[in-house]
Amino acid sequence: MTPPQRQRRLPQDEPPARPAKEGGGGNPERLYVVAGADGERADIDLVTLIVARSPDPPPSATPEQAALLRLCVAPLSAAELSAYLSLPFSAVTALITEMLAAELVQARAPVVRQALPDRSLLEAVMHGLQRL
Repeated sequence: MTPPQRQRRLPQDEPPARPAKEGGGGNPERLYVVAGADGERADIDLVTLIVARSPDPPPSATPEQAALLRLCVAPLSAAELSAYLSLPFSAVTALITEMLAAELVQARAPVVRQALPDRSLLEAVMHGLQRL
């Protein structure tokens, strides 16, 4: 018994090239499902810190919400969550808005340090160093 012979394809037999997708690919329907239909968004900045109230996601949580809860055991900024979840910032803000309404997460403003330390504190440190 002889093995079947393969026929060599000629260049004109190649399938036509597919046109390139506009917008860099992705799946816009999925983002619509993740972000939800309503346009309501909480006032969340890139540096707003998000903390999970409980690390265990509820049974009704979507996969994205469960992943966000697991990541937010320690405070993470909204920008970091967007990067870790590989979702656009707008979709992450929609997720966070839903989770804030369900009281699954807590949003905190970033810790802002004073621009200049207190003058009396600096003088006390300076006098303490001079005494050494």
